[in-house]
Amino acid sequence: MRKAEKLLTYFERVTAITLAFDLASDIVKCEILVDAEHKHNFVAHGEGPDGQISFDQALHRMEQQIKKYKEKVQDHRRDRPLGQLAGDAEPSD
Repeated sequence: MRKAEKLLTYFERVTAITLAFDLASDIVKCEILVDAEHKHNFVAHGEGPDGQISFDQALHRMEQQIKKYKEKVQDHRRDRPLGQLAGDAEPSD
């Protein structure tokens, strides 16, 4: 669970982390569900010969999703052309 808590360093607004493992076959499947504020939910899957490998794979995928989402949210002000940003900084006479 400590590894899953590492997700909080990428995205502070996490409200719940749920882990599910499927041990029914020779391949162990792991699913990580992350609930965040404002109804943002993330899902990542991993599979491997044991639980640790499948969990690490799913965790890596979850980290990538959260990083991508956070970059997208933080990059919202870059939608404006650079000329407009530079124009806002200049004092008007």
